[in-house]
Amino acid sequence: MTLRLHNTLGRQKQPFEPIDKDHVRMYVCGPTVYDLAHIGNARPVVVFDVLYRLLRAQYERVTYVRNITDVDDKINARAAESGEDIRVITERTADQYHQDMAALNALPPDQEPRATDHIAEMIAMIETLLAKKHAYEADRHVLFAVSSWHGYGKLSGNSRDEIVAGARVEIAPYKKDAADFVLWKPSTGIEPGWDSPWGFGRPGWHLECSAMSNKYLGREFDIHGGGQDLIFPHHENEIAQSRCCFGTDSMARTWMHNGYVMVEGEKMSKSLGNFYTVNDLLKEFPGEAIRLALLKTHYRQPMNFTKSGIANAKKELDKFYGALRKVADVPLIEGPDVELFDGSDGTPVKVILSDDLNTPRAISYLHILVGNLNRAKSKSEKATYKEMLLDQANLLGLLQQNPEDWFRGRDVIVQVGAEQLEIKTYAATFRVTNGLAEADIDDLIEQRTQARALKDFSESDRIRDELAEKGVVLEDGPGGTTWRRV
Repeated sequence: MTLRLHNTLGRQKQPFEPIDKDHVRMYVCGPTVYDLAHIGNARPVVVFDVLYRLLRAQYERVTYVRNITDVDDKINARAAESGEDIRVITERTADQYHQDMAALNALPPDQEPRATDHIAEMIAMIETLLAKKHAYEADRHVLFAVSSWHGYGKLSGNSRDEIVAGARVEIAPYKKDAADFVLWKPSTGIEPGWDSPWGFGRPGWHLECSAMSNKYLGREFDIHGGGQDLIFPHHENEIAQSRCCFGTDSMARTWMHNGYVMVEGEKMSKSLGNFYTVNDLLKEFPGEAIRLALLKTHYRQPMNFTKSGIANAKKELDKFYGALRKVADVPLIEGPDVELFDGSDGTPVKVILSDDLNTPRAISYLHILVGNLNRAKSKSEKATYKEMLLDQANLLGLLQQNPEDWFRGRDVIVQVGAEQLEIKTYAATFRVTNGLAEADIDDLIEQRTQARALKDFSESDRIRDELAEKGVVLEDGPGGTTWRRV
């Protein structure tokens, strides 16, 4: 089975061949921790989490690095605006980011370096670039000289004239060329800074990822990922400074970028009321439903993210978990890996995802497995399809909960590195609003059962309607009454 990934650098899908066949190395640009993560920030996290899961299923060792930017002008501006200490802002925001991404079933990266812990590595890179004449000092700044390297613009496909005319470059009088970008800049006493050969200052944003990826993955590594908005100038600048500093033929062999996110048909904006943070969405929907909604569009395509889309994704997951709930007493089979078991079309999720992470098709295959599970008659058939469904869904980061926990909206405990986090589910909103804890619901169901036994169907219906109004749906079956939160 050949893994094929779309390489932005080559502008086509290409067979993936790691530098070291026994160790795949991947770097993904992480958050700038000054505010809550919005749904646009979440998309690359979910996309590259699927890739991480796929790589771990195919290769002996995978190292996934995702950084945290904790020194940046946006953070400085937030501190000045709020009066809070910068460290307080970054620590609180990073902690909330971890909780929100864990609620989306995103695995933690193997390494999560912070920019402020790697200033020495950044200074060393600048000194090398100066010595090689790829950088220069001007007005207490150090800048990368774009004209010193012939390969600039290859990733984005921009010519130098296009870069200066239409792209996001800072125009400053101290630049020799308008396209040159900052490696180091001065800091005042208010802004964070570090002593350096060029005075008290702080690094340019682009330099941070180059220094951290080199430390944890080496001068050349396999995959670099991020959102489409990072192609230029961020990733273009990373390539330039890394290759010029280390004298390599590449920085990353494969560059992958997810498409833009629109929200409710518009560009996300607070003034339009469609600025959705993950934290706010988790008060209305389960994190797994948000994840599924993000995966239903191929990662390279632009997507229109809507609340109705999350609601539909939750209904799909209700169907999946409903099938698993019916076979809760069926033990998983032991023996050979059932992943290659020939389902109705014989195409397991690993193969589907190996075609450039085709998550929409992989989700369709899960629906086939659910249908097979629902139609299964014998215990062995049920066990096989149950095992297949859970195994294949795991590659997508789906069906990670016990069915009863899902339907009852219980809070879940997840592991993030060495730390256990309790993720508050959306159902907490219903518990606060309606005062319906599980014990309350079970008590009402017991009252309804007694009413039905006494043939008091008006009281039985009243209780059912009361629960329905409070977001709890009852389902009567041969084994009794089960319930789920809507």
